Amino acid sequence: MDFYRDIRYHHKDFKNSFFDDYNHAVNEYKKSFPSKVNVIENAPDPAVREMLVHMERQGCETCFDRFDSQKPHCNFGLAGVCCKNCNMGPCRVTKKSPRGVCGADADLIVARNLLRWVAAGVAAHGARGREIMLALKAVGEGVLNIPICGEEKLRKSGAQLGISTEEKSETQLAKEVADILLEDLARTVPGEHKTLSAFATKERIEKWKEMDIIPIGAYHEVFEALHRTSTGTDGDWENIMKQLLRCGLAFAWSSVLGSSIAMDSLFGMPQRSTVKANLGAIMEGYVNIAVHGHSPLLVSEIVKQGKSSEFIQLAKEKGALGIQFYGICCSGLSAMYRYGGVIPLSNAIGAELVLGTGAIDLWVADVQDVFPSIMDVAKCFKTTVVTTSDSARLPGAEHYGYDHHHSNLGETEDLAKTIVKRAIESFEERRDVPVFIPNYEVDAEIGFSVEYANSHFKGMGVIAKALEEGKIRGVVNLVGCNNPRIMYEKAIADVAQRLIENNILVLTNGCASFPLLKLGYCNVKALEKTGEEMRKFLGEDLPPVWHMGECLDNARASAFFKALADSLGKDMKDLPFAFASPEWSNEKGIGAALGFRLLGISSYHSVYPPVQGSKNVMKYLFEDTKETLGAVMVVEVDPLKLADKIISDINKKRKDLMWK
Repeated sequence: MDFYRDIRYHHKDFKNSFFDDYNHAVNEYKKSFPSKVNVIENAPDPAVREMLVHMERQGCETCFDRFDSQKPHCNFGLAGVCCKNCNMGPCRVTKKSPRGVCGADADLIVARNLLRWVAAGVAAHGARGREIMLALKAVGEGVLNIPICGEEKLRKSGAQLGISTEEKSETQLAKEVADILLEDLARTVPGEHKTLSAFATKERIEKWKEMDIIPIGAYHEVFEALHRTSTGTDGDWENIMKQLLRCGLAFAWSSVLGSSIAMDSLFGMPQRSTVKANLGAIMEGYVNIAVHGHSPLLVSEIVKQGKSSEFIQLAKEKGALGIQFYGICCSGLSAMYRYGGVIPLSNAIGAELVLGTGAIDLWVADVQDVFPSIMDVAKCFKTTVVTTSDSARLPGAEHYGYDHHHSNLGETEDLAKTIVKRAIESFEERRDVPVFIPNYEVDAEIGFSVEYANSHFKGMGVIAKALEEGKIRGVVNLVGCNNPRIMYEKAIADVAQRLIENNILVLTNGCASFPLLKLGYCNVKALEKTGEEMRKFLGEDLPPVWHMGECLDNARASAFFKALADSLGKDMKDLPFAFASPEWSNEKGIGAALGFRLLGISSYHSVYPPVQGSKNVMKYLFEDTKETLGAVMVVEVDPLKLADKIISDINKKRKDLMWK
């Protein structure tokens, strides 16, 4: 149910009734949270169901057990009206005490909490992006000896950023592009945000200038967000929300796009290919290495070394059939679509289930969405865990990685060799560990991008015409995290199913893409579930869900939207596009949704943000930005109703355009 539908924003007695209303709303929301038993009975992936039963029998705790043990969840936390920013509290807003010790009311507390979330998202994507930008610069300066695999992307991006690319070597250009990306990330003296200016549309830039939300730089906006929300600083909730939008732009154009440019320039573009997906693809008898996290720099070299004849021979000498790589979360997806032979297994929520198979010899954990609980499961199955970043240590894990200053980037090859050798040693040490692998696997098509679409269709005009004629009713970027508050992976699968049935093309990346990979939606066989018009357009070669990579590759989806808009001569905000992250769960997820709303594309979710305690912040997110940005946040707990809302809004966009 949409439990905000009955909240009376304009009721004369609102101030007296609001606390009762939001408490009722939150209590109703909590009733929708599934239990572990519900997940075992209803998760769409049978491998997940089998592994949960298996781990229950083994006595291994998972995130679903811990979620159950957290119930009942705190109403104040869910509503966003708990403030811990200073040590006079913590303060919580109630009917009896409507303001904190400092005088902050519900609107201010909720807005400040939300801003800190988004600022953390800017920092998260920005920090791992900085590592790649530094690596691109190090290659340009001859410090890091790895090839530049995306020279075409590097030259195109350099030209768009205003760099003269003629007669420059790829290393010279790498340094100049990296310097601009790093400047936009860390600018302190106000100046032009070069990436935003080069890649955003004129209509959006003018709108953002009118709203006074153009960011100075990602570092500055995070710095400013923490400053504004510190004790006794910004007391105007609306001004806080303006800073939220600045952080959203910094997230989109530095932390995401800037990082994406560096990654594609250094490692190359995705290639269309077919992979095996799900736990049944795990191979017994091999040195099995799982790569988990979001930073591909060291991972790319680990995969390269693990495929070398030197290490394959060493593995065979120790009794293995070879070396095999598996992908968890985004490092796995990045390696999967660039190098081939990396089998995608699970998002962050299901990581413990992969370890529970007992088949993984070494787990490479870099940064973000690596839960500390994996150490407990790894210990049960004697899996060696290696951390590679000073930002992400795990107690009990072995550490072979970059230092805090990244002064040892030049040691990348040696670090990778050490880690692969450690995997082979772990294989030898684990001969007695029993293995349980659910027998479920499927082929999946990966490697989609604007570049691929241009190549396949000889330009974007063919897709644009199909969109205008109604062969494709709309395009939805279906992405995000996973969240135990909602049935694991089912919301994503349900939304995808309803959308493709209604001739809506789905783009996907990141954690949300795993169920779509595992359940066959990225396979051409899914055309059987697709509406007739779009099925005819896609033919026999293209699936109805296009996998675009890791979560950072939201930049590919926004580029796809922009390319279609340019081809049609329309603004993105007017076209039948949508962003959906039904199961989002963290700061990066809320930042990504905000980034698309800033483009004028509404975002759709089945998990509420912690804003129930503020009528003004709710109204701002759910209604008011329609007027300013052309987009709003839409929340519907029932995934099928959420999909229907997306379809209804897409139909309205088509009607406004006077399209079929």
